[in-house]
Amino acid sequence: MITKTSATSTGHTIVLEGVEKCFKGMERPAVASLTTSIESGAVMGLVGPDGAGKTTLIRMLAGLLKQDSGTLRVTNLDPIKQDRELHAVLGYMPQKFGLYEDLSVMENLNLYADLRSVIGEERRATFEKLLTFTDLTRFTDRLAGKLSGGMKQKLGLACTLIGQPKVLLLDEPGVGVDPISRRELWKMVHELADEGMLILWSTSYLDEAEQCRQVLLMNEGKLIFNGPPQELTQRMAGRSILLSATQGTNRKLLQKALTFPQITDGVIQGKAVRLILREGEEHQQLPALLDQPGAEVIEAEPRFEDAFIDLLGGNPASESALAKIMPIAEGHPDDVVIESQSLTKKFGSFAATDNVSFQVKRGEIFGLLGPNGAGKSTTFKMMCGLLVPTSGKALVLGMDLKTSSGKARQHLGYMAQKFSLYGNLTVEQNLKFFSGAYGLHGQKQRDKMNEMIEAFNFSPILKQEPNALPLGFKQRLALSCALMHEPDILFLDEPTSGVDPITRREFWLHINGMVEKGVTVMVTTHFMDEAEYCDRIGLVYRGKIIASGSPDDLKQQVATADNINPTMEQAFIDLVQRYDKGTEND
Repeated sequence: MITKTSATSTGHTIVLEGVEKCFKGMERPAVASLTTSIESGAVMGLVGPDGAGKTTLIRMLAGLLKQDSGTLRVTNLDPIKQDRELHAVLGYMPQKFGLYEDLSVMENLNLYADLRSVIGEERRATFEKLLTFTDLTRFTDRLAGKLSGGMKQKLGLACTLIGQPKVLLLDEPGVGVDPISRRELWKMVHELADEGMLILWSTSYLDEAEQCRQVLLMNEGKLIFNGPPQELTQRMAGRSILLSATQGTNRKLLQKALTFPQITDGVIQGKAVRLILREGEEHQQLPALLDQPGAEVIEAEPRFEDAFIDLLGGNPASESALAKIMPIAEGHPDDVVIESQSLTKKFGSFAATDNVSFQVKRGEIFGLLGPNGAGKSTTFKMMCGLLVPTSGKALVLGMDLKTSSGKARQHLGYMAQKFSLYGNLTVEQNLKFFSGAYGLHGQKQRDKMNEMIEAFNFSPILKQEPNALPLGFKQRLALSCALMHEPDILFLDEPTSGVDPITRREFWLHINGMVEKGVTVMVTTHFMDEAEYCDRIGLVYRGKIIASGSPDDLKQQVATADNINPTMEQAFIDLVQRYDKGTEND
């Protein structure tokens, strides 16, 4: 891709000494007294929860913000005073990359080449390399807006690489991208790092952090760890365990476990619950502590995410205030409440969803997984009445959404991928608008608003607009707006895309609590650890469901003698690749 150079000969380093940045109205600095250095040769990870200061730091490095104090150098250049020289050697890909969706792939590349003054033979050779590198050669005439999420990120990376930058700043490039596309992005970025480029990759996906040579872990503007991710992970040896419920459900077991001070964190992992013990605690006591007689306790391999949560003080959420105020959903656990019957949606001759059938029972979490562009979003939108099927039926409580959509929607809550909030209304006004839209008025509306304000602690931010809020607060607001009318069926479209692990845990604490009260959930996600919360999964690819079953069922389908306990991500990738091989052989 680029000419191989050494970090020492080119000075590809970032040096920060006492860098601080404050914003008006904030109680603490967005970045506080940060001193560190970053060298080229491998990918450096920048991780931390919402509001940690990651994006502020990257914007200062890109010369878009000026630090209040301290010194900052990128390849020996001051980003503010020497901005023109810096922009000649810097590639910056923000969270919302500026692709022009009404331009084609090639037109976007030409635009960025014009901005970088890359012309003539150099432009032709650069485009050829970049299109091959990103595997976009076949799609040069396709509008950027018609690309899948993964392909958009590849195009964004290609545009960023025009002009052969020496430093690459990537702000959450993996958000909204499926596991296969993320793996391809990482392969490309590792190649660039091996060739001498300095790369800083900001992420809220902690499995990505494990791929970095070194990570900078920030929290509340401060650097709290700087080193190889494995160093932090190994601190958790002996404290990560798996426990399966012998009585009740895993959801109830997790909810109970999080209330004990001996346990600092917990998530559902297939048929088991993954628990993190406080330092010095013994796991032999857990079955008795959790009323699970005879339960087997298995020591699990620690993960970077375990160490991340532990370093931040553990999972702060123990009980769901939201679940407490939701009523118990009526109906029998065997009732089918969501059903797809030979569902098909065609756009011209292209079948985005092709003869898809499945059922979801009362109090179940059903996950639709699939690569970008596989058809899961189209299927999802038909199931909640946002798209009319070409053929087949989408049924909710036995009602056809095509003919009885109004009545069926009274039972539905919908949380969109982009959080369908009104940015020019305050938090309070959003709550009032959505409760009114769902038919709540007068005292009943005021009571429900007050319940949500208390459950989510919205009081300090009631007069703020959602656009000014951190992602975690936007997510809580979107969820509360979707639940104003107390629906017994909840549709979640990538509900935790881009949020940090702590916010994700809080979100699923609420969902698990509601499901225990009979609420039925249908969810799409690209986050494979999140898929573990599902009772059953339908893996969508090329418009069809190519595999279905519990998370453990799907993992066992790809298990081998060499890998007897595959991860959910490995199962996802292997099942898609197997399907491709099978169709090639047909």
